Amino acid sequence: MIKVTIIGAGSIFTKEIVVDMTNIPNLGDEVTIGLIDIDAGRLDLAKQLVEKIAASSGRKWKVVASTDRKNVLPGSQFVINQIEVHGLQTVKFEYEIPLKYGVKQCIGDTLGPGGLFKTLRTLPAWLDIIRDIEKYCPGCVILNYTNPMSAVTLSTIKTTQIPVVGLCHSIQNTSSQLARYLGLPYAELKWRAGGINHMSWFVELTHNGQDMYPLLKEKMKNPDLLRKDPVRFDAMNHLGAFVSESSGHFSEYIPYYRKREDLIERHCGIGYNGGTGFYANNWPKWRQENDEKIARRISGEEEIGFESSNEYAAIIMDAMINNEPKVIYGNVANTGLIENLPDSGVVEVACLIDGNGIHPTHFGKLPEHLAALCRSNMAFFELAVSAVLNNDKEAALHALMIDPLSAAVCSLDEIKAMFDELYEAEKPYIAELH
Repeated sequence: MIKVTIIGAGSIFTKEIVVDMTNIPNLGDEVTIGLIDIDAGRLDLAKQLVEKIAASSGRKWKVVASTDRKNVLPGSQFVINQIEVHGLQTVKFEYEIPLKYGVKQCIGDTLGPGGLFKTLRTLPAWLDIIRDIEKYCPGCVILNYTNPMSAVTLSTIKTTQIPVVGLCHSIQNTSSQLARYLGLPYAELKWRAGGINHMSWFVELTHNGQDMYPLLKEKMKNPDLLRKDPVRFDAMNHLGAFVSESSGHFSEYIPYYRKREDLIERHCGIGYNGGTGFYANNWPKWRQENDEKIARRISGEEEIGFESSNEYAAIIMDAMINNEPKVIYGNVANTGLIENLPDSGVVEVACLIDGNGIHPTHFGKLPEHLAALCRSNMAFFELAVSAVLNNDKEAALHALMIDPLSAAVCSLDEIKAMFDELYEAEKPYIAELH
């Protein structure tokens, strides 16, 4: 009997994960899918969708759902975290208040003012969930999809012995993009990457033994290609390696691209390429559209595709259940894996998965200038997580003071004023810090 429980079941990931599970060999019918969400309406939609996916694929899987975790967690071998905490209530605060201080975010869910306050509102809820996981299914493996990925994974590592791996799709997506940019079959492109979530570096990129970076730099001279990924191509040109997250996300994690309007206009495109306010102005609509899409799939108005996605959750399940070794990129504790990044932090490296669990692989050293950019982000995550774990308001403030984007735009006085204004606005949604 296999039991997989998804917390935050109303999320967009649920459909992909369950469809991917239908493609796991030898899984059979002895499977229970547990669904948990505090929104009863979205939970019901998720339950109907999962039941339809199972039935349409000919699986006699049991589906259980509840707004109360203790009714679902017991017996789970895999617990998938994809929660969103008070996002609808706070998305405008986290964009509009920093904007008053000149901090122009594109996404704002990992670093920056938005990332900090998402950490402050997400971690208390997640730590409560961890305590229930320890109580009801201590033998499970936690697969985390919730952003801020590094902060959520780091808080998990600091508070429980239960194995955890943070899962993103940026490595898969970016390696596929690089193959397209180079005009190469994906299977023929060889690469090696490491760093932290949303800032892993493709330090090697080869085809038939030849370095592909000279060709990529030549191709980026084409204005049409440059417009597809403006920030990442510019950073690669100067820093020597392509980074794993989109131009819009990445533009917020370093101090060079969003500190002046002329730089935003020069380097940042629209949408995910760096458009100011892209996430805040669109996410509530996307959330509603996702619910409507689920309803159409349940009714049969829209087909449910059964092709596997590039998400890692089912790959991990397959490797562990069938003892078929697989390689994924996961966010894990840095136990010397990347030698010039802090051991206290979370890094993103290749991990071997088999019947014995998750085995992160040794990466070695990043080029020092790339490691330095990762370290600044890791310090932010360490302070933000410590703020919640130690009920330390000053640590949260210090996290914002060393945030690359905020520091590039604001003085320390301005950062403190921005922090205080955000803290007051979000008091109903975050744990009170002292």
